[in-house]
Order: sequence, then structure tokens, then C-alpha cells
Amino acid sequence: MSTTSRDQIAFDKAALDYHSQEPKGKTEVIPSKPHSSQRDLSLAYSPGVAVPCMAIHDDPQKVYDYTSKGNLVAVISNGTAVLGLGDIGPEASKPVMEGKGLLFKIFAGINVFDIEINEKDPDKFIETVKAIAPTFGGINLEDIKAPEAFYIEQRLKEELDIPLMHDDQHGTAIISAAALINALEIAGKKIGEVKMVINGAGAAAVACGKLYISLGLDKNNILMCDSKGVIHHRRENLTPEKLNFVAQTDKETLAEALKGADVFIGLSKGNVMTAEMLLSMAENPIVFALANPDPEISYDLAIATRPDVMMATGRSDFPNQVNNVLGFPYIFRGALDVQAKGINEAMKVASVYALAELAKEPVPEMVKLAYNVTNISFGKDYFIPKPFDNRLITKVSIAVAKAAMESGIAAKPIEDFEAYETQLLDRMGRDEKLVRMMQNRAKANPKRVTLGNGEEYNILKAAQILLEEGIAYPSLLGSKRLIKERMTQYGMDFDIPIIDPNDDEQKETRKKYRETLLNKRNRKGVNEYKAKRYVRQRDYFGPLMLEHGDTDALIVGFSKSYSSILKPILEIIPKKPGVKKAAAMMMILTAKKPLFFADTSINKNPSVEDLVEIAKMAEIAVKSFAIEPRIAMLGYENFSAKADSSKKVAEAVKILHQKYPEMIVDGEIQPDFALNSDHLADYPFSKLGTNPANVLVFPNLESANLSYKIIRGIKAAQTIGPILMGLDHPVHVLQMRSSVDEIVNLATIAVLDAQMKEKK
Repeated sequence: MSTTSRDQIAFDKAALDYHSQEPKGKTEVIPSKPHSSQRDLSLAYSPGVAVPCMAIHDDPQKVYDYTSKGNLVAVISNGTAVLGLGDIGPEASKPVMEGKGLLFKIFAGINVFDIEINEKDPDKFIETVKAIAPTFGGINLEDIKAPEAFYIEQRLKEELDIPLMHDDQHGTAIISAAALINALEIAGKKIGEVKMVINGAGAAAVACGKLYISLGLDKNNILMCDSKGVIHHRRENLTPEKLNFVAQTDKETLAEALKGADVFIGLSKGNVMTAEMLLSMAENPIVFALANPDPEISYDLAIATRPDVMMATGRSDFPNQVNNVLGFPYIFRGALDVQAKGINEAMKVASVYALAELAKEPVPEMVKLAYNVTNISFGKDYFIPKPFDNRLITKVSIAVAKAAMESGIAAKPIEDFEAYETQLLDRMGRDEKLVRMMQNRAKANPKRVTLGNGEEYNILKAAQILLEEGIAYPSLLGSKRLIKERMTQYGMDFDIPIIDPNDDEQKETRKKYRETLLNKRNRKGVNEYKAKRYVRQRDYFGPLMLEHGDTDALIVGFSKSYSSILKPILEIIPKKPGVKKAAAMMMILTAKKPLFFADTSINKNPSVEDLVEIAKMAEIAVKSFAIEPRIAMLGYENFSAKADSSKKVAEAVKILHQKYPEMIVDGEIQPDFALNSDHLADYPFSKLGTNPANVLVFPNLESANLSYKIIRGIKAAQTIGPILMGLDHPVHVLQMRSSVDEIVNLATIAVLDAQMKEKK
């Protein structure tokens, strides 16, 4: 079996496993109100529910006040044109619609019901959607084949009074239009003068053409091609949509159409554009090859053929990705928040210009880190915002909301846009964007990561994911025989290095490591006999690999106590210059923002000096994630320091204020006060101000360890770590029985550590 087919089989199995694990699918419905008491239930249902029912009966607009309608979108399809799969039917399209719902939620905080309708007749489909429309604040039509999609959308827009959009058409049009505006500016061309070729004549192509024309493109300068060639005046049996793009021309083929063209928009299939075709285009050509996964012309070929080309694709691994996720979540967000009666052209155009302008603004550090580059600036390699840009929700949603208000279709105009911007940021869900950002950074420059306990299923599965996702170059540390047996047992078929400390192949390595261990520990109880024995143990062999540069990062633990695994690490791996004691920090992904707990795993009863060092290391670590650290030094008193532990914390804060006046740090303070802006307002002298802390430094190990383990145990938030701080090489120790995701996330952080060490 070839490597390619083996990888595809592994990926296919992973996709099925992902969707089938409990709870099955990708979305669920959860209560948003208290429901623990009888009184709660009587308010939620009978008899209390009758009160909002009658209020809505008297004033139907009150439905937005008393139900979830205002934040609920229906993703509706009949499965007749699923991307890359065709007409597969409603049931088979459901995973796609659930996925679209997931994107709505994670990018814009919008709830979704996916609805798959078993109906191909356009009029019956329309009647079904109209019948269920009162449930929703907006409707996203998806994967409906042309030409029915045009008719269905037009009818529903005319007959419903809620935001509605067929994203396959307008999403691509909006994002590509923003990219086009900027690409033309960089190329020094005017939209009213350029000659454009659109290859593809489906729903997206037609919508793109119409939107470009509304932005100033001369309709007479467009040549649209379908599978039969140029759509010209001699063609017969054209659909009404294609008739709108009939050209008076003698050109028949795509190759002929491209001669002298300024812009190529590909919405067709892979590899239909040749290097010769690209060479025939005008100076500074603009090429949007948007077919997925294979563009109409490959990025590498296009750049090699024409260094002056302005290139965009639909792929994330090349610059200028035209991705619908840049648009639809934020367009619906803005439309819902003003209770718009639809999504009109003014709102679409507003989103186009918001995206185009955003690409010209200075790029935040978080975005740079996400793509592992030191500089991103407006130019030929960056003329459309990145999907990881957190500014999208405010820039696009506000632009859309304002356009709805100005065009007169907003039922609930926004009065305070500064408050609305804050609301947009606050309503975002669990900050898993941070995890995606970290993984994206890792993929840009993956490093060698050695995973201990290679015989364990979770370790093996994590290694497989790290390899397949391109996050790291993993290797497994353990018994080669057992690891291979387990891989066979679990049906895993992937090829990565296995390092067995007792293998004959490691004889010379063991000798080298033994000398290092003796040099480091010969005055601390390690003799020749012990050194020979230790280097055959994975707990010592792994850190020695790292110390010798035989791996870039190390992940150990999983099946032993933290302290027993940590001991050989601290004996072998040196601390960073100036660091006296190592410490550990947990990343807690809460409902609103990430929090960081320190020290959770190493220092039992830290001294004043230890607390100062822990706080400074935590500040540096949090900054590496492009997050501004706001540090609360915790105690069970608020700025009174009567107990011994509080006095210790207060003294540490005093030193931090004197030694690092730029740090945002204060205490001693109770955690519920540190995390609540209203409580913080009671202490106007505090350096935290009224902006809650995101880094909590605990007065001792017991309080820190128990706090994060309660969160982990009840699954109140995703936990990542412990992240070891203060050591000179990237090494982290897993919690007992860590999940696959926890292992992958910690390994990802190890890759980022290795990247930073390489830069230094």
C-alpha cells in the first residue's frame, strides 16, 4: 500500500471517529437559563411560560426579547450541490450543515439548527422554509444546486422578513470582491478599466460577477466561461443567469479569453489554467484560483511563471486565502443584532469594504503568531485578512449593522457602537481560537517532539494526529516491541521513529548519555553503576536526548506521578540563565477568555522570592501567546495581609511593583474579586484597575493544584498543561491519564517553545 493511500485511509478513519464519538455529530442544544429548582422549571415552562407567550401574542416583535430567535440561524439544504460531492441527498449533507453550524458558533457566537429538507421541487422547498421561518432570526441556505438556488433565494428574500443568504453564492462573492479591490490597488489598476475572465458559471460565479459589476466593473469587460467555453452571443440554450453574461466576442476557449486579460477568477475545477495561459495575460495579472482542493493553477506554478502575478486561492497553506468564514458569521452577526429585515446589497458591499480596509490596518501580534511570521503587511502576499484575525467580528459586524440601519431595514438600530463592540467581544464562546492559533504556528515550522510512554493508546493516537496534522515530527520513547504490538492491536498504520533505550541500536548513544549523566551528577550520588542503569530508563533517556539535541522537545509522564517524572528532568535539563527555580503553569480555556494558573505542580510552599520569580516567568510565558498578562497574586484576604500567607504575597507584590513597575500585577486578592470588574472597582488603587486578571499566581502548591484539578474534573473548561517554565529546553510533563487532546495541545506548546529557542 502506498504512503498516500495509507495516509488517506488513516484520515478517513479519523474523520469517522471524530463524528461518531459521543455525543455523536458536532452540535448540541444546552439550556441557557437556571433549571435546578422547581421554581426555575415553573418559570421555564408551565405556568410561567404563558406570560411571555401572551406578551409576544400582543406584540410579535417581543419574540426577540423573550426567546432565542434573535441569535438563532437555520442552516438549510436539500443536499443537491454539496461542495466536491454533488447531489448526495439531505441525510448525507447533514455533516456539512452541522459543520457550518459549528463555524457560526465558534466565530460569531451564533446558535444554529441545521435543517436538511428532502425536497428537490423549488416551490415545495420554498413553502417548507417559509413554514418554519418564524423559529429563526436568520436563514443560511447552503449547497443547493443552480439554477434552482437563484430562484429559491430570490423568492424567499421577497417573501420573508429576516436575514437570508445563500452563502455558496454571496459568501465567495463578498470575500473575493474585497480581495479584488485590494489586489487592483496594489497592481495599479482601476476596476472600471480591467478585463476579467470568470471560469465557472454556477451560483458562486454568477454572484461574483454581479457583485463586481456593482463595485464598478464594466459588464462588457467580462468573459464568463463554462464547461463548453466562452459564453458568447452564438451560444444557445443558456439559463437566464448565463444570459446576463453573454459576450459579443469571437473568442471560444478559456485560452483565447485569457489573452490580454487583467483578472482571472476561477470557480471551476483544478488545473484548467496552464502556464502558457498565465503568460498571455496582461502585466501584473490578478489570478484568483479558488477551486478546492486543487486550484485552477497551482500557486507554486503561477508564482514561478509570473513573478508579477497577484495570487489568491481557496487554500490555507498559501497567501491570500479566499475563505467564506471571513464573511458569513459576521454578516449574520451584524444583521441579527439590528433585527434586519433581510441582507441587502448595501450590507454586502459594506462587508466587502470592511474586509478590504481591515487588510490595510496594522496586523495584531496574535495574528502574526498564528501564522508564525514576524511581519505581515499590506502587499501582494497579504491583501485579504486572515481567518484567525479576531478583529473580524467587530469590523465586519459593525459595518453590516450600520449599513442595515442606513438602508432602512433595521428594526432595532444600535445607539452606542462602542458598547456594541464590547458586547461582540464578550459574547464569543470558549476561546479555542487560541488552540487553533498555536497549532497553526506549530505547523509553519514543525519540530521533533519525543513522546514518552509510547505503548499507551492515547500517546499513540496523539502522535498520529501530530504527524498527520503537520504540527510536529513525533517520535515514540519506549519498548519497540510493545509499541509495535500496540499499533497492530489498535489498527494504527503510520511510520515514525521509535526510540528504545534498551535496544542494541542505542549502545553508543547510551555510552554518550552515561558520560553526560556522570558529569552532571557524580557529586550528587550518581556513580558508574547507577549511570549505566539510569540511561536504560526512559525517564532519564528522554531528558538526555533533549540535552544532547537528539530531539527538539520532550513530552513525558502520563502513567506516573508528576514528581517522579520531574526529578530526572530537573537533574539533567539546566535552568534558563537567571532562573533559580522552575515552575509550572496551567492554561484554562474558560467560557470567555483563557486564564493561567501558576504554580500548579512544583513549588510546595514558595517563598516571597519564589513568588516574584513565578509571577515574572508567568508574565513572559503569557506574552508568548500574544496576550497581555494581568496578574493577580492570590490570597484569602483582599489587601489586608493579616495571615502569614497573605503577608508573604503582599511582600512579593511590593517587590514586583518596585522591580518591574511596568508589570500589571497586584494582590493579595481573592480570586473571585480578581476576576470580577465590579468587585475590582472597590479597589481603585489597584494596578489591575477594573479589568479582570487573566493570570492567577497562587500562594502555595496545594491551592493551585486543587483549583485546576477541580476545573478539569468537572470539565468546566478545557485545561492545557502543566506548562513547565524556567528550563532551558522545551520539556513538559503530562498529567496522569491525559486525554489525546491534552497530549496534542501540550506537544503543540512544546513545538512553540522549540521555535522560540531556535530564534534565540
